[in-house]
Amino acid sequence: MDVQSSRPKDGPHEIAAACAEAMWSEDQASQGLGMVVERVSPGEAVISMTIRADMTNGHGICHGGFIFTLADSAFAFACNTYNQRTVAQHCTVTFLQPGRRGDTLTAHAVERNRSGRSGIYDVTVRDGKGEVVAEFRGHSRTIAGTLLASDSDQDT
Repeated sequence: MDVQSSRPKDGPHEIAAACAEAMWSEDQASQGLGMVVERVSPGEAVISMTIRADMTNGHGICHGGFIFTLADSAFAFACNTYNQRTVAQHCTVTFLQPGRRGDTLTAHAVERNRSGRSGIYDVTVRDGKGEVVAEFRGHSRTIAGTLLASDSDQDT
């Protein structure tokens, strides 16, 4: 990801982008799996990942845990676009067809509802042909803290 500034700008899209940059800089899991943050906006994220040979199971298809992890990462980036630290409270996934070695899977997370400290996000994972591989629903919970340094933090 291109890191332009750790300080948020005024608009919600700039804040969402700065939050994604802050998260990405610490996200060793997503980086280690070769994920790419394609797009982030308030309450939304698109992340892709190419299925490597070491991500396949005994059936020769993508292990479901990697598909879940891709969806979970998109969910995390979508629910952390408001500069409030937010974590997963509950997640479910339905696998609809296999991912295959060499496929580039894309997870598109969309906020459905956000109220108080709770949120609901739907993530659709598609293969390179645009076919749905999995549907994921994540319930988020806002916790203490922010992702971005405040102006007072910059002055100390």
